[in-house]
Amino acid sequence: MDRRQRNHTQMRRPETEAPVWRIATIFPNQGEWSEQEYLALETNRRVEFDNGFVEVHDAPTDRHQGIMMFLCFALSSIARQIGGAVRPGGLLLRLWEQKYRQPDVVFLLDRNNVLRQENFWDGADLAIEIVSRGLEDRERDLVTKRFEYERVGIQEYWIVDPEQETVTVLSLSGYVYSEGDLFGRGDIVKSPLLPELALPVAEILDAN
Repeated sequence: MDRRQRNHTQMRRPETEAPVWRIATIFPNQGEWSEQEYLALETNRRVEFDNGFVEVHDAPTDRHQGIMMFLCFALSSIARQIGGAVRPGGLLLRLWEQKYRQPDVVFLLDRNNVLRQENFWDGADLAIEIVSRGLEDRERDLVTKRFEYERVGIQEYWIVDPEQETVTVLSLSGYVYSEGDLFGRGDIVKSPLLPELALPVAEILDAN
C-alpha cells in the first residue's frame, strides 16, 4: 500500500468506526413509544411492548426452539382435527391497549377466529411460555404473564420449565387460574381445554 492509499484509509476511518449506538437515536425514547411505532418496528429479536416501553429479550437457545417446534407440531395436528390455528413465537398478542406480548406458542379455536388480525391476535385460547434461565425471565413467565393472561381471559396457560423439568398447566376457573397441575418428566401432560392433547413431558423436554 503506497502513502496515498494509507492516507485515504486513515481519512475514512473515523466515519467507518462511528459508534453503532447512534443508530438508536432514530428510535423514540423509552416510555415514549406509540403502538404504531412499535408495530412498525422491524427486528428478528423478541420485542414486547408495555405502555410506551419496549422490552428486548435475549435470543432463544437451541433447546428452547426445539421445544417450541415440538409443541407447535403437536398442536397443529390438534388444530386439523378440531378446527383451530397455532402460531410459534413471533406473533404479537395484544392483551389490551398499549400492551403486547409474544408467547412462545399460541393456539386459537376456530370459534374465536374473530380475534385473528393480520398483524396481531386480540386473544388466544391457549398460550405457552418456555421459561428462560435468567431470574428476570423466570419471574416474567411464572408471575407477570400468569397475571396478564389470567386478566384477559386466556383459557389455558402452559409454563414449560426446562431447568426444573416440569410443565405447569393453568386453567381458568371463572376469572382466575386454578392452582396449576404440575407435571414432571415421567408424566403425561393433559389439557382440560383440548382433551385430544396428551403429551409425555419427557418428549417435550427432550425435543430436538
